[in-house]
Amino acid sequence: MKPINVGLLGIGTVGGGTFNVLKRNEEEITRRAGRPIRITTVADKNLEHARKVTGGAVKVTDDAFAVVADPEIDIVVELIGGYGVARELVLKAIENGKHVVTANKALLAVHGNEIFAAAQKKGVMVAFEAAVAGGIPIIKALREGLTANRIQWLAGIINGTTNFILSEMRDKGLPFADVLKEAQALGYAESDPTFDIEGVDAAHKATIMSAIAFGIPMQFDKAHVEGITKLESADITYAEQLGYRIKLLGIARRRDNGVELRVHPTLIPAKRLIANVEGAMNAVLVQGDAVGATLYYGKGAGAEPTASAVIADLVDITRLHTADPEHRVPHLAFQPDQVQDIAVLPIDEVITSYYLRMRVEDKPGVLADITRILADSDISIDAMIQKEPGEGEAQTDIIMLTHQTVEKNANAAIARIEALPVVCGKVTRLRLENLQ
Repeated sequence: MKPINVGLLGIGTVGGGTFNVLKRNEEEITRRAGRPIRITTVADKNLEHARKVTGGAVKVTDDAFAVVADPEIDIVVELIGGYGVARELVLKAIENGKHVVTANKALLAVHGNEIFAAAQKKGVMVAFEAAVAGGIPIIKALREGLTANRIQWLAGIINGTTNFILSEMRDKGLPFADVLKEAQALGYAESDPTFDIEGVDAAHKATIMSAIAFGIPMQFDKAHVEGITKLESADITYAEQLGYRIKLLGIARRRDNGVELRVHPTLIPAKRLIANVEGAMNAVLVQGDAVGATLYYGKGAGAEPTASAVIADLVDITRLHTADPEHRVPHLAFQPDQVQDIAVLPIDEVITSYYLRMRVEDKPGVLADITRILADSDISIDAMIQKEPGEGEAQTDIIMLTHQTVEKNANAAIARIEALPVVCGKVTRLRLENLQ
């Protein structure tokens, strides 16, 4: 059969991996797809690099818009990244009747509703397995493998940089700033790691997964986002003593009155499998009403793991290239007219448990004052550590784990605790999820 012609926009780490894997496994991929898939044109601003990677085997240009306008191109693979020119290119490709594969989670989380509506109108496909968790096929699992289930919640370690940092902080007892420098030296963190360490990257991915899991529009602007920059080594140590590990989780949970969509450092019981995902690895835990809990684990970034997902999308589109658009798998799992505009709950309405660390004066009655305030807010204590003060010290730490409560109740109680004259400074508060 006539080969499928692919225009590749961007041949950096992932683009280069895609080109190499597609070439190396060409015969196997053709057997699966039913026809050859060939990258015929590459667009990249660095022409010398593009020619080096491709070995002169394909056409190379610095004009990405010429690629999306080329009538010979069937599928456009967008690996440029960002919100700006990538959006223009993707929308132009759709307008020109081309299918699109992208690994751009930021683009989809912010502009996905517009992009999917345009693709639906034009009858083309937008595939994005590589946008979430690299080589882990979590999009296909949510959209197809778990289609019989009412998804109740999902929780994911979906940023390898922050997971590496937290693993190193726990293993070596080092502060955040020191481990970040190590991560940058090893190539796990960018020179500007803001999107990773502040939780933005994970929030992009959680937004995409929540839309597929619950049949709702992309609502990145409604996500609650916290990073790991303020996390202290002491809290990682105390969590360990209480039988927990701290991970940056992207969480989406269905509630009767809406959907929770949040990213933040989270205590997880150490006995849970996901709590033992270390280094730069990713994992997503999904709870369905029929199947129960399923865990998806693997490399969340890198040239060839992400290329694996990009090429899987190319194969899917090739198989369905001539299919009636009405019979294709919907972009967000649910039929477009069945996507529901369910509210994303503000963080004040979230229900979860809490880890509280308080630096207090070592005086009689302090613990009684704190527990009384928690009781007044209907917050019950699940576990507690009261440290003995060091020799010659007049202050000590009290660490508490609470049962579930509404966030606004926890905030009100914390404000009252911080106002006590025997409490020294701010209360450290982290959320806790049992994930069961």
